[in-house]
Amino acid sequence: MKRKHKQYSRPKRPFDKARIDEEAVIKKKYGLKNKKEIWKADAKVRVMRQKAKKLIKATPEEQKILFLRLQKLGLKVSSISDVLGLDKTNYLDRRLQTVVFKKGISPTVRTARQMISHKKILVSGSVIDSPSYIVPIEIENKIELKKKVKAEN
Repeated sequence: MKRKHKQYSRPKRPFDKARIDEEAVIKKKYGLKNKKEIWKADAKVRVMRQKAKKLIKATPEEQKILFLRLQKLGLKVSSISDVLGLDKTNYLDRRLQTVVFKKGISPTVRTARQMISHKKILVSGSVIDSPSYIVPIEIENKIELKKKVKAEN
C-alpha cells in the first residue's frame, strides 16, 4: 500500500497578521471550510509553477502539452509567464463549489458547498460530493441540480 503524503505545507510564519487577514478574506469569498483548503490550492499552484520553470528551456511542443493540460482545467494560460503568474485564487475559481455558485444554482457559496456534500448536484449525470473537485472546461456546462423524484402511493 502506498503511503499518503500531505498535499500542502503549513505557512513558515504561523502568526503573520497580513497572511491571516488575507486568508480570512479568501476563506469567506470562496466559502471554504478551513485554511487548509487554501494551503492545498497554494501547493497545487506551486507545483504548476515548478513544472513551468523546468520547461523554460524545453522545446515548444513540451511546453504546449503543459499549457493544454492547464487550459483543460480552465486556467487561462498561453505562455510560461502566464503559468508563473498563476495565483491560488485562479485555482480556487475552478472548484465545483465556486462554479456552482457562479452558475447561479445556489444563492451563496456556502449553500453550494452544502448542496454538493448532500449529493444534490450532478456533474455530467453523476453525483460528485466533493466541493474541492476541479471542474474541467468541457464539463462546466453539464452541472445541474438533481431532480426530485416523488414517491407514488
